[in-house]
Amino acid sequence: MYLIIKRVMDFVLALLGLIIISPFLLIIAIAIKIESKGPVIFKQDRLGLNGKIFTIYKLRSMLVGAEKGGVYSTDTDARVTKVGKFIRAASIDELPQFMNILKGDMAIIGPRPTLTYHPWPLEEYTIEQRKRFNVRPGVSGWAQINGRKDVQWDKRIEFDVWYVNNLSFTLDMKILFKTVIKVLTMQDNVNVTETAKRTTPGTFEAEAAATTEINNDSVVMLNAIKIDVHNKQA
Repeated sequence: MYLIIKRVMDFVLALLGLIIISPFLLIIAIAIKIESKGPVIFKQDRLGLNGKIFTIYKLRSMLVGAEKGGVYSTDTDARVTKVGKFIRAASIDELPQFMNILKGDMAIIGPRPTLTYHPWPLEEYTIEQRKRFNVRPGVSGWAQINGRKDVQWDKRIEFDVWYVNNLSFTLDMKILFKTVIKVLTMQDNVNVTETAKRTTPGTFEAEAAATTEINNDSVVMLNAIKIDVHNKQA
């Protein structure tokens, strides 16, 4: 029942939000066009409800084709434009996602929509991790108010699954309130490391095998030295 109420609330709030901020978005759009060539709106495929692919909208904050240089960007990344630094710091680049909410692709609160290939493809999510796709992705979520960009993806997804399992109006309001605080204080809005790193199957085995090989080589060398010293003494 709450999911229906949540969807209605999301639609109404997103519509009102777009109407109110449209003059401001127009000013930002002009600034983006003046500074660099390319479209104002950045479009990208993301994984949404039930793992279905949809197109997310964001204000372009980087040079056209910047994704070819890697997924992560920092506050010193040359690919980020001057306007881009400002709208990223204030999370203004996310505002066009109100259009995604109106289309039914997203919600105001929910797990952030992941890329189709990052942190890893849909088929590589575990059964437990796939629970994050049981609800519409959001503009902000439980993971975002618990560390946001400095949290490893395994932990982020754990936060997302917890949210899905405990979804309620009270929880959504808590996340919304804390999101506003983080946005106003500009907390956790810069990547500090590559958070997609995880332990993949076979990693420990490979490391163990490499360690064993090194140790075996060391033993062989040590025995050879011992034999050589013994021969010289003889």
